[in-house]
Amino acid sequence: MASTKSIRKPAINLQDIAEQAALSAEMMDQVRAVMLNPTSRKQELVINLSQLAGYCGVEKGTIIHRMTKGDLPQGNLNTTGSRREFSLKETREWIRAYRKDKLRPAGAEAVTIAIANFKGGVGKTTTAMTLAQGLSLLGLKILVIDLDPQGSLTTLFGILPDTEVTEEDTVLPLALGEETSIRYAIRPTYWDGIDLVAAAPCLFGAEFALPARQTQEPHFEFWNVLNLGIDDVRAEYDVIVIDSPPSLSYITINALMASNGLVMPLPPNALDYASASQFWNLFSDLSTEMLTSRGLDKEFDFIHVLLSRVDSAESTSDIVRSWIQATYKEKVLPVEIPKTAVASSASAEFSTVYDIQKYDGNARTFKRARDAYDQFVRYVESSIRAAWDKQLAASKTTKP
Repeated sequence: MASTKSIRKPAINLQDIAEQAALSAEMMDQVRAVMLNPTSRKQELVINLSQLAGYCGVEKGTIIHRMTKGDLPQGNLNTTGSRREFSLKETREWIRAYRKDKLRPAGAEAVTIAIANFKGGVGKTTTAMTLAQGLSLLGLKILVIDLDPQGSLTTLFGILPDTEVTEEDTVLPLALGEETSIRYAIRPTYWDGIDLVAAAPCLFGAEFALPARQTQEPHFEFWNVLNLGIDDVRAEYDVIVIDSPPSLSYITINALMASNGLVMPLPPNALDYASASQFWNLFSDLSTEMLTSRGLDKEFDFIHVLLSRVDSAESTSDIVRSWIQATYKEKVLPVEIPKTAVASSASAEFSTVYDIQKYDGNARTFKRARDAYDQFVRYVESSIRAAWDKQLAASKTTKP
């Protein structure tokens, strides 16, 4: 039997790590330059007449007739003059006109939704992005807050966290006590109707700043920093979507405490199911320690469990799905996000199904994926409208 001789390799020191980081950042720049063609920046949608009618929920002829009034954007003919096209901004003006009875009522404020799960790879960031995009296509104005130091959601907006986001662009100054309102960090995005508070690796600093302030400042509530920080802008948005880190960190606790609603993406497999169980146990323990012991309470208007990355070929999916249904009951949304080639292709290009102008693959596969996200968005919208009704009812009872 031949003996194997061990090969001694040189140790990897901090300089090697620094060189690896520099190489990774350089490669990421190159990848983005390819994926975000042609200008290395994401481009907003161009909507045709038929699509516009679909978003407005009317027939194409109704749109053509309404255009004669001239009270809404007319769009522009494409370069060949074969069809009329509308920008996303113009499209949203039409949508808001036709869905005005479904928009945020006077006296209500933004409903804040945290997207949370302990485990990575469950579709959390994609869920946050598609929810924001889908709601904007229903005429709503969205603020997205990226709380994950990895900045995956920020990257989906075409912004590189490592090189294009500074500390002042994140919630870190809020955590440090240098700011009291999130307004300083809000920026517009390529997608009309969605503003962003970005994330970057420097956001890890909040995990040290918050507990330090808790020990140093009398009456400081580390879990309430983000909740107070968004107060200043609640009246300016319809929905605030928060993407949290895949852990129950100080930042994640802030996301949960600031939210009216919670969405947990959960693939139907055993490991993800077990991780979700740990999430609820730890969150319950922490909330008892932070709030109940102080005579405080926390209420959510809704909690939704979204079956995500569902692979129909997985033999165990049905079993785990039954576990999820038995555990979360009415919290489980009656829609599943399929694991498809569409999603894989879109994520490889830092995009979602809503970014795709024309899909080169199977049209039925694309429609199945898009329909699933549209249904998910509609279910969440109904919960948002119920939360607005609750806000208005509460304000009437508190008035003298």
